[in-house]
Amino acid sequence: DLTGIESMDQCRHTLEQHNWNIEAAVQDRLNEQEGVPSVFNPPPSRPLQVNTADHRIYSYVVSRPQPRASYLTGLLGWGYYFIMLPFRFTYYTLLDIFRFALRFIRPDPRSRVTDPVGDIISFIHMFEEKYGRIHPVFYQGTYSQALNDAKRELRFLLVYLHGDDHQDTDEFCRNTLCVPEVITLINTRMLFWACSTNKPEGYRVSQALRENTYPFLAVIMLKDRRMTVVGRLEGLIQADDLINQLMFIMDANQTYLVSERLEREERNQTQVLRQQQDEAYLASLRADQEKERKKKEERERKKKKE
Repeated sequence: DLTGIESMDQCRHTLEQHNWNIEAAVQDRLNEQEGVPSVFNPPPSRPLQVNTADHRIYSYVVSRPQPRASYLTGLLGWGYYFIMLPFRFTYYTLLDIFRFALRFIRPDPRSRVTDPVGDIISFIHMFEEKYGRIHPVFYQGTYSQALNDAKRELRFLLVYLHGDDHQDTDEFCRNTLCVPEVITLINTRMLFWACSTNKPEGYRVSQALRENTYPFLAVIMLKDRRMTVVGRLEGLIQADDLINQLMFIMDANQTYLVSERLEREERNQTQVLRQQQDEAYLASLRADQEKERKKKEERERKKKKE
């Protein structure tokens, strides 16, 4: 009577879901009717950090777990930090100056992109040699070509920047990226472009996307008639969590693709209608010209007879 459920089977199912806790079952049912979240069975809190400071780009950052330190260890650590702070500041300042000067003497070879497609093919071969051939379908073209295809086909583009030397790269590739469920989602819903940041093409994209850590994934799509980054995933993310995050990003932005698709269809229909009107006008014009030609010939024949 309280919940308005008339079916005994549904009542039994609801009670079983709440371990036969009548109060929890009734409260959850009332919450569901009012459109508010559950009070007795809230969803488990995420152990990973979610950064949504930038309202334009959804950012999901996975932080590495830090070992717990004792009180004494913490004091010693802070003391060591403050003692070394001046030396660290001086060291990193001199290092930055040296790197800045070195750029003029010997520029980074990765800054010269001479064979972008070759960089992609080389990375794919390296990936397959190390992690196997079971993986999402790599886009075998440049980053610009991938953007153009995603724009033309109105699809999501997933960009993966591979940090060869990062400690989490191997685990991510083996246990996340090459998981069958992840492969299926990416292959069916997205274009997938990837490259190593040690390659000039990957380094160029890295400079554009400005990743903070690895593994790094970016979701790009056509939004407001511009190719826009709508999601950033950084850190060692597990397969299930990656699927959830990608689904969340795609669901949150699907309306933009639907809207763009409708606009394209409307533009195409308008163009087809205009073309049909032009063809009809030309056909009518040719018919009128043909009639005028026949009339002229008829008049000339009459003149000759006279």
